[in-house]
Amino acid sequence: MYKSSQERMPIYEALQKYKDTRIVPFDVPGHKQGRGNKELTQFLGESCMQIDVNSMKPLDNLCHPVSVIKEAEQLAAEAFGAKHAFFMVGGTTSSVQAMVMTACKRGDKIIMPRNVHRSAINALVVCGAVPVYVNPGVNKELGIPLGMSYEDVKAAILENPDAKAVLINNPTYYGICSPLKRITELAHEYGMLVLVDEAHGTHFYFHDELPVSAMSVGADMAAVSMHKTGGSLTQSSFLLINNNVGEGYTRQIINLTQTTSGSYLLMSSLDISRKNLALNGKEIFDRVIELASYAREEINKMGGYYAFGKELINGDTIFDFDVTKLSIHTRDIGLAGIEVYDVLRDDYDIQIEFGDIGNVLAIISVGDTDLAIERLISALAETKRRYLKSPSGMLDHEYINPQVAMTPQEAFYADKRSIPIEDSTGYICSEFVMCYPPGIPILAPGERITKEILDYIHYAKMKGCFLTGTEDIHIEHINVVKE
Repeated sequence: MYKSSQERMPIYEALQKYKDTRIVPFDVPGHKQGRGNKELTQFLGESCMQIDVNSMKPLDNLCHPVSVIKEAEQLAAEAFGAKHAFFMVGGTTSSVQAMVMTACKRGDKIIMPRNVHRSAINALVVCGAVPVYVNPGVNKELGIPLGMSYEDVKAAILENPDAKAVLINNPTYYGICSPLKRITELAHEYGMLVLVDEAHGTHFYFHDELPVSAMSVGADMAAVSMHKTGGSLTQSSFLLINNNVGEGYTRQIINLTQTTSGSYLLMSSLDISRKNLALNGKEIFDRVIELASYAREEINKMGGYYAFGKELINGDTIFDFDVTKLSIHTRDIGLAGIEVYDVLRDDYDIQIEFGDIGNVLAIISVGDTDLAIERLISALAETKRRYLKSPSGMLDHEYINPQVAMTPQEAFYADKRSIPIEDSTGYICSEFVMCYPPGIPILAPGERITKEILDYIHYAKMKGCFLTGTEDIHIEHINVVKE
């Protein structure tokens, strides 16, 4: 890439010019550069409100870019080594859904790990594609799902040679990476597209010591959460395409669901953050790796906790590990991850990314300081001192292999009835049940409800996990397919 080109920020520059020209707005939004909503302007600031604008000729149009947005997309593609990059303002959820719907039509098969984010299964509900689930490996000591095994993917491909695509989580929420290059090459041998949910892998593109990125190994599409580790505003994302994936058709798919009123706050944050990563990414992630590695070492010294890392690598289901992820196993101190999550927030004013049944995850970024890391380490040590107890009787796994009885679309739109969740064993689920974050379904539409799953849901509720997905907000009833 040319450094000079990456110094450009076309959307940011166009917005600055717009502000300087003192345009009188007779278009939307109705707050008219903040003048019509004083409280919001005081809260967000005049600079922010002045660039919360609608599409116009000098600022281009996200649905059909021809000038500054188009140029910004080209610079992003160059920075990420892609054929094209789309600015996405509906989060990486919209990027994942666009990938699936670009690759698959109604009835087409798609091979994917079952521990996908709900956005991927939502895409199946919308477009009618049929999932071929590859159950991930499971680390029994940590209780977490792992990556996709090469042999398991190969078996799925051989059993379903008519599948259109393979979708891969890389990395998982916990930092686990699959053998991405080998799976990509295998899928291409059978004429299948490779789609990568890279929501937690933005930084892979900007540091040689981190796991390989989707575009670098020849994957066809990747959904990249710039807001998670790339510095942009929440809800902003890139969708990258490669090889023979058509730019025009992909944009048509995106425009089926993405807003026609793209936020210039989100787009400019992508533009500015891309420049920062392209020019300074190596130094930024040197610092992140240093902070995360120090924290991992100190946490492991105190005992009880296990901040896991590259020692888990096995060349297959844990092909590589993202060392910027501070994933910490908590069960050995007698606390579920969600309980540690709550203690850190309620007692120490520390907000971490998520806690589940056995682990917590702290996201480390360039925005962190040495002092903040020390505060986290101290709070974990205090939590252990105050609450340490025997782990006996604790649930020891996060992932349960599903029994798939119907496609997600068939089950979601089927005739259904609501029954008490404790009476639902044996029925086919017609909706989602999941803990958020991370948003990986415990149950998805079309899966048979088992006693093991109900025990898990009961345990998660008891421990304080935030359960979502059901029509009944209290998760006391569940929609099942009428039989």
